[in-house]
Amino acid sequence: MPASTAPVSTAFVAFRVLLPFACGYFMSYLFRSVNAVIAPNLQRDLGIGAADLGTLTAAYFLTFSLFQLPLGILLDRFGPRRVQACLLLLAALGAVVFAIGTNLSHLVIGRALVGFGVAGGLMSAMKAIALWLPKERWALANGVFMTAGGLGALAATLPVELALEHYHWTVLFWGLAGLTAFASALIFFIVPERHAAPVATSTLRQQLRDCGRFLADARFWRIAPVSMMGMASGMSIQGLWAGPYLRDVGGLDRAGAAQVLFVMAAALTAGFTLTGIAADRMQRRGIPLGRIMAWGVVFYAVVLAAMASGWVPTNPLLWIAFGILCNTTVLAYPILSSQFTPDQAGRINTLLNGVVFGFTFFAQAGMGWLIALWPRDANGGYPLVAYQWTLGLAMALLLLGLAWYLLPRRDDLK
Repeated sequence: MPASTAPVSTAFVAFRVLLPFACGYFMSYLFRSVNAVIAPNLQRDLGIGAADLGTLTAAYFLTFSLFQLPLGILLDRFGPRRVQACLLLLAALGAVVFAIGTNLSHLVIGRALVGFGVAGGLMSAMKAIALWLPKERWALANGVFMTAGGLGALAATLPVELALEHYHWTVLFWGLAGLTAFASALIFFIVPERHAAPVATSTLRQQLRDCGRFLADARFWRIAPVSMMGMASGMSIQGLWAGPYLRDVGGLDRAGAAQVLFVMAAALTAGFTLTGIAADRMQRRGIPLGRIMAWGVVFYAVVLAAMASGWVPTNPLLWIAFGILCNTTVLAYPILSSQFTPDQAGRINTLLNGVVFGFTFFAQAGMGWLIALWPRDANGGYPLVAYQWTLGLAMALLLLGLAWYLLPRRDDLK
């Protein structure tokens, strides 16, 4: 039976709702980011280049995106607690498959299962936020919650590198499988049930029909391109290509690259919270959320241009700026969901997430294919020009997405 919809304290929501979901999102981001550090191990053990590495790592995003439509329906029908707890068990299974895999195909299957299992990491929490908190607090709650993702990215840098000094990467994935199963148990046993009233009377056919309407809605396609370009480039670089870039362009060894990745992940963690707090305060001063996102995208494009130049590839300030700004377009979620009703929030957010992560599969794999067009040097690295073309294309697509968002009606940014 659904829980009462009576108001509850902020502390209750924070500890009984958001914290358990944050554990699941922590694991989602750890899985998403870990290949940036273990990439040399995978290339050595599997004998693969940039193209295969990009495809292997991007398999996470393919299954992640394909499950977003059914995920939204499941979240709106059954609630985030049960759906997310079940999915995380599948992610744990994927980590086991990755650990016991003996060739590239096995690891692709394991990575794909992980992507499927963590597909609800963010969307389940956003659904819970829409159910438990008033609309004007969504941007702040989303930003604070996403700090857990930044902590997961942080854990995937120096801690993983230190673990690899003592254990094989397969042992690492056995440990990740256990932690993921534990996060599933926390959500299932601690989070209370709470449903929006319309869920009880909405049929599956009606929900599918609604999804079709959402995909045909001009409001959706106004914001989807800039969100796709921004988050896809950020996740592709942060989750994989930052490591090879630091080694090939910056000339860092594994330990040095891991240290810079740690700085970037720390900035990413802070950026999630700062974005939410800044958006919350600026909205209170009458600045539209869409305008805040637009300026963040402009600054992020400048960072991509600096990275493409190769001028200061290892400068911590560059990577701090990247970490803070690369997820600016996450503001697209509260912007879009605020234009629909709470009982539709699960589907509209997961549809956007599906589009974003589907494009990220092609972006992360495509970066590998593009980089691989240039020959490797004697040390197995790729030249600066390969990264210049790759990052320059990412910047150009981002600015095109922003132009599309701003083009229709600049005066109604919300």
